[in-house]
Amino acid sequence: MKNISILCFLFTAVVSGQTDSKIYDIIKAVSADRIESNIKTLTEFGTRNTFSDTISHIRGIGAARRWIKAEFETISKECDTCLEVFYQKDFVTKEGNSRVPHDAWIVNVLAVQKGTKYPNKYVIMSGDIDSRASDAMDFTTNAPGANDNASGMAGTIEAARVLSAYSFESSIIYVGLSGEEQGLFGGAGLAKYAKNRGWDIIGILNNDMIGNIKGVDGVIDNRSFRIFSEPVPANETDRQRKLRRFYGGEVDGISRQLARYIHEKVRTYMPEMNPMMIYRLDRFGRGGHHRPFNDLGFAGIRIMEAHENYTQQHQDIRIENNIKYGDTFEHVNFKYAKKLTAVNAINLASLAWAPEAPKEVFIGGIVEANVRLKWSEVKGVKGYKIYWRDTTSPTWDHSRYTEKTAFTLEGIVIDNFFFGVSAVGENGHESVVVFPNKIWRK
Repeated sequence: MKNISILCFLFTAVVSGQTDSKIYDIIKAVSADRIESNIKTLTEFGTRNTFSDTISHIRGIGAARRWIKAEFETISKECDTCLEVFYQKDFVTKEGNSRVPHDAWIVNVLAVQKGTKYPNKYVIMSGDIDSRASDAMDFTTNAPGANDNASGMAGTIEAARVLSAYSFESSIIYVGLSGEEQGLFGGAGLAKYAKNRGWDIIGILNNDMIGNIKGVDGVIDNRSFRIFSEPVPANETDRQRKLRRFYGGEVDGISRQLARYIHEKVRTYMPEMNPMMIYRLDRFGRGGHHRPFNDLGFAGIRIMEAHENYTQQHQDIRIENNIKYGDTFEHVNFKYAKKLTAVNAINLASLAWAPEAPKEVFIGGIVEANVRLKWSEVKGVKGYKIYWRDTTSPTWDHSRYTEKTAFTLEGIVIDNFFFGVSAVGENGHESVVVFPNKIWRK
């Protein structure tokens, strides 16, 4: 019995600290040169303003999105048509929209890599196709948009190229979204499209500006990046809000759990990087294309550089007071963009290789010396991990592996910690942690 206990302990240690060598292969496969080439091509369309030319083959949003679609199609040919590539579009009108100069189609470009086990579960990586000049309504002035956001779009294409070499249990969507600068139209259209079709979205990783390492404050940093996430779903019910006052969960919504997942994977596989979890939907008073997904109750986060340079964002190209304004090619650090693309790729892979998360997690232990947890069974998994952390900690710091669907953490007082449960697949990959959503009463 003693030997069995030792073996069980060792197995638990292996599972809890397990890494997958394929993740390191994915990191290595991401190419800074390809990202550089893709960014250069995108900047050479002159402007990619959502309302710019759609007919020209060399200038404007139309040429840009056709090129992106062709890139996805080329990748698909090389992986034996593993990607379904198509346009998804919605029509917007000038009436009632202050940043819409004329009626137009908002066209997104999607490449869908279908999962083998959970084809209706999707993890999404997005970049923005569009760019803008100082005036968002100006759709003719050159706006190369090298960092904002050719960098995120190039990273998305590169992630598709790298991950198309693998097969996943869940589906992955690589998407170029339009209309971000005019009101997050592309994200809103795709989120609604997903909702209407009943897609089960694990989460969206929105990449908006992943290529700048020199901040306007003079800080140069090629290792840090930010993960923005809102604390709780925007569409939570009044009942959920009231229950949270008594049971906690103010910083444990699905988007925050997705952010913690990304943070943990980066710490494990890319320890040279410094992921900064920002407890905010987006930058102060600003927004990004993950927000429309959050609005409909989907998990979504924003990945971006840690240090912005505002002289290179939303600026006409010019020189004033010896300052060069404009979002141009020479300001992008392609090796840094490669790192953040790898951050995305390893998390897309980990999530798509992971099993489903438990749908229900019950917790009990009020006025007890122990914490009792049980959860709904997930078919075909190896086991589960129970996580807990101090109430002031941003990350899951303690864990316990089990192959049961109920467990008692002895000697741990429920009042002093937060708890969660994830499912662990046979391949060692884990689902996102689920915060308890039911009370276990005796």
